[in-house]
Amino acid sequence: MKYKLEVYEKMMESRVVAVLRKFDTSKAVPLAKALVDGGIKAIEITMDTENGLQAIADIRKALSKDIAVGAGTVLDPETGRAAMLAGAQFLVAPTLNPDLIRLGNRYGRMVVPGCMTPTEIQQACEAGADVIKIFPAGIVTANFFRNVLGPLDHVTLMATGGVSVDNAKEYRQKGVDLLGVGGNLIDKAAIAAGDFEKITAYAARLVEEAK
Repeated sequence: MKYKLEVYEKMMESRVVAVLRKFDTSKAVPLAKALVDGGIKAIEITMDTENGLQAIADIRKALSKDIAVGAGTVLDPETGRAAMLAGAQFLVAPTLNPDLIRLGNRYGRMVVPGCMTPTEIQQACEAGADVIKIFPAGIVTANFFRNVLGPLDHVTLMATGGVSVDNAKEYRQKGVDLLGVGGNLIDKAAIAAGDFEKITAYAARLVEEAK
């Protein structure tokens, strides 16, 4: 679908999806702007974040042309539906829920389910997922992705959990298409201090390594 393609192209432009979890949502727009300035074109607001739905709406209103905004930690279709009504352009889950994938396909939204094994990856593809998140990526080596992509090289994989500027290039060299980066990118101390330039600088380094 055209709508999915537009979001997919934004993700692939920077190869990084910024994960914003339990942050100060009153600063959602300047934080998103800092990430855009660093070259990041896609962010997810996790649904365990207080006022997360409002943050999605605020960022979409302010920066809709610059960045794709999705919802993360979407555990069920009900949460996914609420996120879409708030403006979420894609849905990310830590687990594989075929009902959530069907919801996304019904309304033209990309769903990125979390998987850990080749069997789960194949099941997610058969359910209609466009991108598969390997989570938590930090507990496997980068070679895991090369091995999985041997028989499953048709799958678009995103590594999330433990990804940083120090290992981004290695993940990409092993065949990972996208990198989901949270704690190493979203510096909460910098947000509290209003030091968005620090976040922009890290984002720029991360994008450079990811490309």
